[in-house]
Amino acid sequence: MAFYAFFLRELGVGVLIFFISHLFIRSILRNSVRLPPGPRGWPVLGVLPLLGTMPHVTLTNMGKKYGPIMFLKMGTCDTVVASSPDAAQAFLKALDHNFLNRPTIAGATHLGYNAQDLVFANYGSKWKLLRKLANQHMLGGRALNDWAHVRASEVKHMLKAMHECAKEGELIVVSDLLSCAITNMVSQVVLSQRIFSNKGLESKEFKEMVVEFMTISGVNIGDFVPCIGWMDLQGVVGKMKRLHKRFDVFLSKIIEEHVKSSHERIGKPDFLDIVMNTGEDPSQERLSFSNIKALLLNLFTAGTDTSTSIIEWALAEMLKNPNILIRAQREMDEVIGRERVVVESDLPKLPYLEAICKETYRMHPSTPLSVPRVATEACNVNGYYIPKNTRLNVNIWAIGRDPNVWSNPLEFNPERFLRGKSAKLDPTGVHFELIPFGAGRRICAGYRMAIVVIQYILGTLLHSFDWKLPNGQELNMDEAFGLTLQKEVPLSAIISPRLISDVYV
Repeated sequence: MAFYAFFLRELGVGVLIFFISHLFIRSILRNSVRLPPGPRGWPVLGVLPLLGTMPHVTLTNMGKKYGPIMFLKMGTCDTVVASSPDAAQAFLKALDHNFLNRPTIAGATHLGYNAQDLVFANYGSKWKLLRKLANQHMLGGRALNDWAHVRASEVKHMLKAMHECAKEGELIVVSDLLSCAITNMVSQVVLSQRIFSNKGLESKEFKEMVVEFMTISGVNIGDFVPCIGWMDLQGVVGKMKRLHKRFDVFLSKIIEEHVKSSHERIGKPDFLDIVMNTGEDPSQERLSFSNIKALLLNLFTAGTDTSTSIIEWALAEMLKNPNILIRAQREMDEVIGRERVVVESDLPKLPYLEAICKETYRMHPSTPLSVPRVATEACNVNGYYIPKNTRLNVNIWAIGRDPNVWSNPLEFNPERFLRGKSAKLDPTGVHFELIPFGAGRRICAGYRMAIVVIQYILGTLLHSFDWKLPNGQELNMDEAFGLTLQKEVPLSAIISPRLISDVYV
């Protein structure tokens, strides 16, 4: 017994000496290089206790003190936050090649099929294949044109359902309506069928699953202090595993039914047919069943929730600022009239509607903090040393509210995009003042689809109906932080038709 006690004591002392020496040597090395400025934080936890429930807001305030390139410890993980257009460009353009991979986080592991998807997979041959398939057959410019009729068909379903609600005096829950419509758009391209009815319970449950997916993918302590990740102190991992099972049942059922009906689509394959047949070419990278389910999960979550969120925020801002709503309707009445609905070919003739969308991207980006990246090698940015394996977050929310970039940044003012230098800003990752979808090689794969869907659906909603809040209800503009930026209180409204009745049939 004495021997074992002596052994354990000596082992404990040795381990303690090792860690102290490791930290001491690391501290010396750190002091010999010029890291970006930033808060010191707490031992082990770093700045995690300081972030609060709105990390993007806290990091914005920290950036005002420490500068647009800020270095901090998120738990035990080195993290750099870029919060200005120039800082974002330095990382996502000049050094994009060094920040192509993602860190290992619980959301990717437990929700993204162990990072086998398009969002969280490391940059490599399999990721490139997933991206290529998505661009060629669904999300690229030519593919988007090919399924324009699907968007028009689903918008017609949505208008009919909304018109019936208006006749009955029913309240419209905007996020439920949008989630159903956009999910059906995606499912018609992916599966050749609508999977939800406009008022079905399944649609509502699926939308709640998607919102939960986005909100629990926020800050998880175990992602930043890996040695205690197994403890799941917040219960986040447990929730992720339970939610994953629900999604996996949903996706497995879809694929199983799709395989059974494959004979019906001979000669006219849909997106899932094409993806599942990639393994037949021996010269091409083979996708696993997990890759396919993970890709579908991306399309049915990120592909629907981000657009839903932007449209809901835009409508909320216009209910808060009715003059903007009236001006948008006047523009569409002049271009389209009131005897037909909006079609996508109308969109280039509606600059004020486009300005509303851009202003919403600026004030309410669907991803307030970019999906994290990680430095493959140590590098230098604007004279600062960035160590290898440092995680990168771009504070897109802060860039959109930077008074050095925008005049009156807290004011929702679409007119800023109709004149001056802001009129030329493009939200597709070209101009770093406005990067709602990110930038570089890992820009959101669905940004083209999102821009078209957001502008088309928002224009249709504004042109087809008048909008007002229920009597006695105040407009809540609070945010709920997560992987995407949700409204804390979903928007509900009363609508009344403003076009001739025939167009709603």
